[in-house]
Amino acid sequence: MTFNRHHLLGMEGLTQEEIETILTSAESLKEISFRDIKKVPTLRGKTVVNFFHEPSTRTRTSFEIAAKRLSADTVSLSANTSSLVKGETLVDTARNLEAMNPDVIVIRHSMAGAPHLLSRIVKPSIINAGDGMHEHPTQALLDLLTIREKKGRIAGLQVAIVGDIAHSRVARSNILGLKTMGAHVMVAGPPTMIPPFIESMGVSVTYHLQEAVVWADVIMMLRVQLERQKQMLFPSLREYSRFFGLNMKIMNKAKRDVIIMHPGPINRGVEIDPEVADGPFSVILDQVTNGVAIRMALLYLLLGGKKGEMAY
Repeated sequence: MTFNRHHLLGMEGLTQEEIETILTSAESLKEISFRDIKKVPTLRGKTVVNFFHEPSTRTRTSFEIAAKRLSADTVSLSANTSSLVKGETLVDTARNLEAMNPDVIVIRHSMAGAPHLLSRIVKPSIINAGDGMHEHPTQALLDLLTIREKKGRIAGLQVAIVGDIAHSRVARSNILGLKTMGAHVMVAGPPTMIPPFIESMGVSVTYHLQEAVVWADVIMMLRVQLERQKQMLFPSLREYSRFFGLNMKIMNKAKRDVIIMHPGPINRGVEIDPEVADGPFSVILDQVTNGVAIRMALLYLLLGGKKGEMAY
């Protein structure tokens, strides 16, 4: 298995072999996080810059932890503490960062395509930590790792993605990754939140939560992206919860071995009830744990690591 890319910009274009390499590397590196001393010298002397133009808890923190567990040096900056607030362009900011010779720039930006732009103008490896409504590849990869751990496989599974599909970069990246790995995908949500022609991505569509729940081996709930909507696409949060909120009543119709996922942050009582989020079917905290492992694997692979040569 090989991984010869210099950047990770999205799930689009990743081959099944490349995804398998990332997942297998993450499985190997995950053990480090459970040691008494959670650090190895693998990336000693390397520098990772985390540049987050949008708020983040899980993604930003897990990238920082991942880099530090591999002994890389980390620098973090956000838009409101950078020269962007003084009128500096994203390109100029990136070129100034490049002049300091980092090895990796992890970027989250509200503009779709921002990581792709930087990949064409700077030398360090670029990792897309979420760009607008386009993609969030590391979230999809940690979701794939969690599914494979809990289900033993990905190919042939039936995965329902429920919620604000139209505004979700997580949905897009997961659809691309799941289809590449051989899973069947159904999206569910209000008609106003389902993009037109999404069937062209190879998914089926339903506007009824129960249909998706009964069908699925894996249920992936999405947060309502109110900050990305130009107008309310449903009458009220109460109305949304009534028809598309996952609760224990509807979970009684699900398969007994179903798993429940959510990329976070959770709107408890809106898209998912606390009894479900914290219940026996939930693997939400496992996703967070696997996020560190996936980001460790990506940093390792992008900086020249090869399977079988991990220095631990």
